[in-house]
Amino acid sequence: MASSAIASATPMFRLASAASSTPALKQLFRPASVATVGQARSYSSSPLSSMRRPVVASLTPAQPARPLQQQQRAIAMSGGISRSLLENLEAAANRNPSSASSQNAFYQVLLRANMPLIVIERYNSGHFAVNDATTEAYHRALGMVSSPLAGAPASAEASATLGSIGPGLGAAKPGALSAAQIQAIGQAVAARQHGSSYAVSRGGLSGTGAKETPIHVVVDQPMREVIFRYFKFVLWVAVFVYVMSALGTVLIEGLNTVKRTGGRTDSEVKAESQKTRFTDVHGCEEAKEELQELVEFLKNPAGFSTLGGKLPKGILLVGPPGTGKTLLARAVAGEAGVPFFYMSGSEFDEVYVGVGAKRVRELFAAARGKSPAIVFIDELDAIGSRRNSRDAAYVKQTLNQLLTELDGFEQNSGVIILAATNFPEMLDKALTRPGRFDRLVNVDLPDVRGRLAILNHHATKIKAAKDVDLNSIALQTSGLSGAELESIVNQAAIHASKNKSKSVTKVDFDWAKDKVIMGAERKSMVISPKEKELTAYHEAGHALVSYFSPSAPNKLYKVTVLPRGGSLGHTSMLPEMDKYSYSVKDFLAMIDVSLGGKLAEEIAYGNELVTGGASSDLENATSIAYQMVTQLGMSEKIGPVQFWNRYDKLSSETKAVIESEVQKTLNEAYARSRKLLQSKRKELDLLAKALLEYETLDKDEVLKVITGQKLTNRTPVPVGTMLVPKSAALLKEDGGPGSLTGGPGGRSNDDDPRLPPPPQPAAP
Repeated sequence: MASSAIASATPMFRLASAASSTPALKQLFRPASVATVGQARSYSSSPLSSMRRPVVASLTPAQPARPLQQQQRAIAMSGGISRSLLENLEAAANRNPSSASSQNAFYQVLLRANMPLIVIERYNSGHFAVNDATTEAYHRALGMVSSPLAGAPASAEASATLGSIGPGLGAAKPGALSAAQIQAIGQAVAARQHGSSYAVSRGGLSGTGAKETPIHVVVDQPMREVIFRYFKFVLWVAVFVYVMSALGTVLIEGLNTVKRTGGRTDSEVKAESQKTRFTDVHGCEEAKEELQELVEFLKNPAGFSTLGGKLPKGILLVGPPGTGKTLLARAVAGEAGVPFFYMSGSEFDEVYVGVGAKRVRELFAAARGKSPAIVFIDELDAIGSRRNSRDAAYVKQTLNQLLTELDGFEQNSGVIILAATNFPEMLDKALTRPGRFDRLVNVDLPDVRGRLAILNHHATKIKAAKDVDLNSIALQTSGLSGAELESIVNQAAIHASKNKSKSVTKVDFDWAKDKVIMGAERKSMVISPKEKELTAYHEAGHALVSYFSPSAPNKLYKVTVLPRGGSLGHTSMLPEMDKYSYSVKDFLAMIDVSLGGKLAEEIAYGNELVTGGASSDLENATSIAYQMVTQLGMSEKIGPVQFWNRYDKLSSETKAVIESEVQKTLNEAYARSRKLLQSKRKELDLLAKALLEYETLDKDEVLKVITGQKLTNRTPVPVGTMLVPKSAALLKEDGGPGSLTGGPGGRSNDDDPRLPPPPQPAAP
C-alpha cells in the first residue's frame, strides 16, 4: 500500500469531508450509533450493550442493519474477560477520548475478548485519539474479521457483513485486496489528509496495490482547507517581499555608508572658493553697502570686538526672484576670501525621517571646522516656514535643529549665516527673532540707474553694434529684474548669431525685449482674416485710449496683432520713468485703457458681434475699481475706509454700497472711453488697417499712421490665400466650434485664448 500505488485512472477511493451529503458514504464502516457527532458524544453515558451496533459496509442505500447477536451478547466470559472489566475500560476510554493509551488499553481487551468489530467501530468514528498502538490494534481487528486468527471462527453475521460490500471489496478474485486491506488503505490516506473521511466507490477495484496494478485514489479536501492553503501561500509571499525589501534597504544604506566613507556624496556640503566680487553685482547698491561691513568683520574680527560690539549671527536677504540675492552672498565670500558653504532649502529634507536635521548638523559642523566662513541657505522658506500644532513631529525636526545650531555658536566665532527668501512673511517668528536672523537686507528690483548698470555690465560680454541705445532699453524695461535684463542681452546675442550678423544690433535687442516683456511670437498659429481684423480693432482701441489719455501713467510702447504668449494680440505700455505712487487719475486712466479694446469692437461691429476676448480686460478694470473703493479710500460715498481684508465679514448693506460704487466707477470709465473712441473713429480705422498690413507698430509708427503718413521704412506683410488641410471641420464658415473664423467666444487677445463660447440662444 505504498504511495506508488496511486495513479490517475478510474477512482477506487475518494476522501470526502465529514459534511459529505451522500448517505451511503456516511454509513461505510460507521455504526448507526455514531453516524452523527451528537450520537458519538453519547458514548460516555451509554452502556456497553447500547454501542454494539452492526457494522454496515455495503454501499447500497438504506440497507437495514443486521444485528450480530453472537458478537453483541457474548460478553460475560469471552476469552476469559469479564463484563465488568470491559465496562470499566470502556468508561475510562469514553471519559478520555483524547488519550490514545486509554483507547489502546480498551482495544487490547476487546481483541482478547474476540470483539474486533467494536474496535473497528470506535476507530472509524474519528472521535477517539489514535497512535501507532491503536492503529496496530485496528489492523489486527481488521485481520480478525476478514480471516479469523483467534482460534474461534468468525460469526456468520460478520461474514455476511463483509460479503455485502460488493464486488471488488472481498477477496473473491485471486490477487485482489481484502476488505480489511482496502479499509486500512482508506484509513491511512484519510489520516494523512488530516482526518478527512473516506469512502469506497461503487465500482470494483481495478488494481491489487502492486506496482504493476496500482490502486487509484482521488483526494477531495474540504473547502476550508483549500482556502487555508492559499491563505498560507499569500502570507508566505508577503513575508518574503517584506524581508527582501528590508534587506534591500539595509543594503542601500550600507552602500551609502561606504560612499560617505570613501568620498563625498551629492548631499554633503563642500566649501567653495568664490571669485565673485562686489564689482560683479549691480542694481542693488544699498544692499552692497550693508553687506560691506560683513566683509570687514571676516577680514579683521578683532577690530569689531575691541569695543564690545557683536555682529549679527544671521542676515536675511529678502526680495523678488532674480534680484541677485545669491550673487550678493557669493560676492561677500569672494571679497572676504573665506570658504563659502551653499545649500538650498530643498536639499535638506528627503523621504527619510531625520535626514534634514542630520544635514543641518553636518553643515554647521563643516562651517565651524573652516572658520571664518560663510554659510548661505537659499530658499529658506522651504525649511523655515511657520510651524503648526497639527504638523507631525518629523516635519519640525529640520527647523528645530536649525534654531538649535543658530544658538550654538558665538557671534565672534567667525561663521556668518546668510539666507535668502522671496516670502519673509512665511518664516517662523522664532527664526527671525534677535540673536538668529535678526538683520534683514532688502534686495529690490533695480531702478533705471540700476537697470542701465546691469545692461552695461552684460553688454561688455557681447559684441554690440553702435546703434544700440542701452539708455532707451533701461527706460523701457521698468519692473524687470536683473535676471530678466541678463536674459534680454543673452537672447539678443543668440538672435543675432542665428541671423548670421556680425554684431548685435538694435533690432536684435528689440526682438529680445519684446519676447521677455510680451512673450514669444506664435507665427505658426492659424488665424482667419476676420479673426485677425477683430484683433486689430481690439488692440487699436487699447492703443488709442492709451495715446490720447494725458493722465495715463504708462505710455504706449508697442502694439501688435501677432499672437504672443497666451494672447492673440498685445498692446504694451511702459512708464517713462520709475513710478511708485499712483493717483486717482492714474487709476481711472488705467481702467479707461482696459475698457478701450471692448469698446473698439462695439463701435466697429455693433453690440451683437462683440467677442469674449476682453475677459481679462474686464477683470483687470474691475480689480482696480475694487481696490480704489475698498482698499485705497478713493470713493466719495464710502470715504476713507479700508474694507479689503474683511470684505467677507461686512453686512449685506455695506456690500451693496461697495458694489454700487464699483459699478459707478466702471460705468463712468466706459462712457469716457466710448466718447474718446467715437471722436477718433477715423484714427481707429486707420490704425486697425495698418496693424493688418504691418502686424506690429511702435509708438512713433502709430503716430504716423493716425496722422495719415506713410511708413516708408516698413514692408507690408505678404497677403495671400492661407493653405489649410481640406477638412470639413476646418472649412466651416458659420463661425461654429472648430472653424477657422472662430465663434463669438473663440478668441481672447489678452491672457487666455481658450475661453468657453457664450451660451447660444434657445431655439424658438
